[in-house]
Amino acid sequence: MIPRNMINRAAWFALLLSCIMLSSCFVVRERAYDPPSAAAVCLPSFPDKDGWYGGDGAYSIRLDNERVLWLFGDTFVSDQKGRQDRLNMQVILGTTLAISTCNADAEFQIRYWLKKKDGEFVSFFGEKEWLWPQDPFMVDHTLYVPLISIKANPELAGPFKFEIAGHKIARIKNFETADPNHWIIDYVDLTPGIPRSIKAFATTANVYRGYVYYYPLYSATEDGLDILGNILARIPVNKLDNPAGAIEYLNKDGQWEKELTHAKVKVVLDAAVSEMSVRYHPDDKKWIAVYMSVRNNGDQMLYQTADAPEGPWSGSRALIGSIPEVDRQSPQYDKKNFCYAGKEHLEFARGKTIVVTYVCNAYDGFEKNTSFIRKNLFLYRPVVRNPIH
Repeated sequence: MIPRNMINRAAWFALLLSCIMLSSCFVVRERAYDPPSAAAVCLPSFPDKDGWYGGDGAYSIRLDNERVLWLFGDTFVSDQKGRQDRLNMQVILGTTLAISTCNADAEFQIRYWLKKKDGEFVSFFGEKEWLWPQDPFMVDHTLYVPLISIKANPELAGPFKFEIAGHKIARIKNFETADPNHWIIDYVDLTPGIPRSIKAFATTANVYRGYVYYYPLYSATEDGLDILGNILARIPVNKLDNPAGAIEYLNKDGQWEKELTHAKVKVVLDAAVSEMSVRYHPDDKKWIAVYMSVRNNGDQMLYQTADAPEGPWSGSRALIGSIPEVDRQSPQYDKKNFCYAGKEHLEFARGKTIVVTYVCNAYDGFEKNTSFIRKNLFLYRPVVRNPIH
């Protein structure tokens, strides 16, 4: 995010000049509120309201001094208030969003802005496409929302019959408008510049030193060499309008190349996840990666630290060591449950206490009206925790 600290014009130009000379400026996602005391923590919550009854993803970004944007993936929706289950409830395949605020007393408020067309709920992005949101970012007062294009494939085994079809970025320049349904959106297609071995490109995004850095999920086997993990890619900020041919990938030798070469590409984080967060913490002068473990159905939230986006990254440590939805000793446990989408929300951090979310799903999916996820509203919504890192 663009810093909004109150500095005079001379100081601003001095800072800008220093950034240009040192080529070291980067965008810090600032906290979204300033409560009266360190004990007053504005914790997000996601109640069923405005027709919203649960979604995954939960990426966030600060829009201005008051508003934080939230992005959700496939979402349960209903015009009926007070629902106690999701039986026969519609699912928006795509993206929904909400905007939250925190007042001076650290009270969290959220409004879901569901989109309708001809009286029916539709995805906020790509009404005729199935687009999942990834980590949004800001450059030159423009909001960019990376998206994964999904297509159904009924031939696939298991309950989740879909596959990756491509990658896009939505651009929004008038996000200051209070009603998101009045935002003007255009799209940039990244698909021609991204190899099929990348399953999720913008798992997280950061603007840093004239580039937008991403940590794509990479999975491929070539010449007997299996590689699975999160690699590092970047796009110059001045190429975002035509980025497909400007993507660079970090190799094991520390060099950046536009061609992704299987034997040379560097796995910088072995998390191997399609959703995560990497955020810079200026107080610690550290980059912190947060994600859910891929082991044991997502039974831990993990984190790693580094001095630079390229690493080297520390070993993974538990940020949250017990996830009730997959803990056999918990009343929320079910053998069908699995948890994912772990990420940090730096907008709400206070000192060493950070705010993170994760989402839990069920392996039987939501196609059947009798599925576990349709019967239980506690599943398939962001779970908020505020551990000390």
